[in-house]
This record gives sequence, structure tokens and C-alpha cells, in this order.
Amino acid sequence: FERLQAAMRGEVILPNHPEYDAARCVYNGMIDKRPAVVARCVDVADVMSAVTFARDHDLLIAVRGGGHSVAGNGTCDDGLVIDLSRMNSIHVDPARRTARVEGGATWGDVDHATQPFELAVPAGIISTTGVGGLTLGGGFGYLSRKYGLTLDNLVAADLVLADGSFVTTSETERPDLFWAIRGGGG
Repeated sequence: FERLQAAMRGEVILPNHPEYDAARCVYNGMIDKRPAVVARCVDVADVMSAVTFARDHDLLIAVRGGGHSVAGNGTCDDGLVIDLSRMNSIHVDPARRTARVEGGATWGDVDHATQPFELAVPAGIISTTGVGGLTLGGGFGYLSRKYGLTLDNLVAADLVLADGSFVTTSETERPDLFWAIRGGGG
């Protein structure tokens, strides 16, 4: 774990860390998993390092954006939790009517950033829900009847793959991967 911390700008939290219990918790209090390590990433390089470390050490990975998954998918027992909560910046392009959102942002963050431009995303109804999980899970909210699911409005995604590499995917860049992250047609 010392190698992981040396490779990251963010914090590596082990079970003996004073913040471990808070770092391992998710929104659903019935989920009580104990990961071997929580990697609080601050940038893509940290995510790449965490994925590579987990692969090299055969650790299960759970990715936590907002930590709101009812099923507790943002944590795991004995594995590595990639906590994206500190990666929550949002850049709104009012001319293109788009927003570039990091994986740790919540829908409350998105609403705060888009409302001054009179923009909105057909997202969920709970502001503390993470953008990544809700989007990749489909995303149904108040505006969905008129504007489709959140996922229908995704135009591109930056991803860290299982080999630790970074890629961008869209309808024109790696379209098969874009199709897959949007549900693979199912």
C-alpha cells in the first residue's frame, strides 16, 4: 500500500486510519463492507494508479462516485475502493449547452453549476446521488418524459480501463465502448 500512496496525490486509507470507518461507509447504512484500502483520488492519474495497483495485486475494485447505490456497489469487502468524491468539478459550456462533469460530482453539484445558464439535465430526483452511477444506470428523473433518460444525453465519457489506460469514448471515438457503457442495447 506504500507504493500506492507514493503513486497518488490523493489519500490512501487503510483499516488502521482514523478516518477508515467514515471512508468505507456508503449512503445505505445497511451495507457494512470492509475494504482493504480506500483510495481517495483527486485526479485521473490517481484513478489510473489505483486501477493498476488493484490489477497487479489481484484486488476486487469498487468505484464510488456519490456512494448512493442502494445495493452498496460503491464498496466491497477486502478489495480496493476507488473513491471519486474529491473529483467533482463541473465545466458548463453555455454555447454548446453541455456540461463536462467529473465522476465524483453529485446531481446537486450539477444543478448548482447549470442553473445560472438556464440549463438542466434529465437526472434523478435526489441531489446527493452521484452522476456516474445514475447516468450509467440509465437515470430517470422529473425531466425524463420530455428529454429522455440521463444516459440518452451522454455525449462522451472519459474512462480508465482495467489495464490502467485512459480513453475517451463517444459515438465517433471507440463507438463500441460507448455503446457498451450505455447499456449495450439492452
